[in-house]
Amino acid sequence: MKIPFRCLAPLAALSLVTPAFAVFNMDYVSVGNPGNTADTADGDIYFTEGVQRYGSVDHAYNIGKYEVTNAQYAQFLNAVDPSGANANGIYNASMGSTMRGGITYTSGSASGSKYTIRSNMGEKPVNYVSWYDAARFTNWMATGNTETGSYTLNGNTGLITKNVGATVYIPSEDEWYKAAYSNPANASYSLYPTQSNTAPTIAAADASGNISNPGANVVNYNSGADWNGQDGNVTTVGSAGAASASFYGTFDQGGNVWEWNDAVIGSSRGLRGGSWYNLDYNLASSSREGGDPSVEYDDYGFRVASVPEPSCWVLTICASGMILTRRKR
Repeated sequence: MKIPFRCLAPLAALSLVTPAFAVFNMDYVSVGNPGNTADTADGDIYFTEGVQRYGSVDHAYNIGKYEVTNAQYAQFLNAVDPSGANANGIYNASMGSTMRGGITYTSGSASGSKYTIRSNMGEKPVNYVSWYDAARFTNWMATGNTETGSYTLNGNTGLITKNVGATVYIPSEDEWYKAAYSNPANASYSLYPTQSNTAPTIAAADASGNISNPGANVVNYNSGADWNGQDGNVTTVGSAGAASASFYGTFDQGGNVWEWNDAVIGSSRGLRGGSWYNLDYNLASSSREGGDPSVEYDDYGFRVASVPEPSCWVLTICASGMILTRRKR
């Protein structure tokens, strides 16, 4: 299911608002079966918070079929930061200076086109993104503004919670877990997000960063995808093939990049799924991690979630002033 998000900024003076009409597509899968039971396995082996059970969600929702890609994030950057001011640090220079990064910034390029996708990196998951970057991206998808919408940021730091009525957002830990490990056909959970309880086959990669050994239970982890001169690297989202998808049809919830979720773990935010670098136990449902919400690493990324049939705010300038309308797709 591909849903377009269209946003138009009314005034250049508004901080980090989409400056031109843009169409943005996000592929989602639908996750139904609301009120499902939680996994009976302990999903919290690294934290001393007592026995934890995950995966129970009382509502239907959509979640990204793929991790957010460099192509999508570059579109976001050019929309909200046409001049290259990089307010709130939404661009990390390592994206353009390291071989695992996927987006180059060129200060001399025209306004609105300063961020470009590096060769073979458009459909790789964006990395070097913090939890705050992910929140700003979802705000932009929902409202066209990075600072308000699903999360109220406005330069704030600390542990920020999702606003009531959010339409596009960072998935909760239970939403992420259910999409990755749940099997609605028999009300069970798998250990890995590939419909398997067996450790996945380590993915290899071709010269363009596509997984070269697709098939059942194949995951990009343990530095097996060597390309672009790197010992392990991100790979094209979904290139392991349909046989390695979760029961709900998501790809790469194991490996490729760690994915932020909305969990609060002390002063940290939740991370799930492991990355191109990690071992198989980090891919498993029993592996739960937390990270400072401001950190940006080459194996940290995210996917988005939304309410079913999400809406977006369409901002239109008229001669008499600004009219705000809401369009249902």
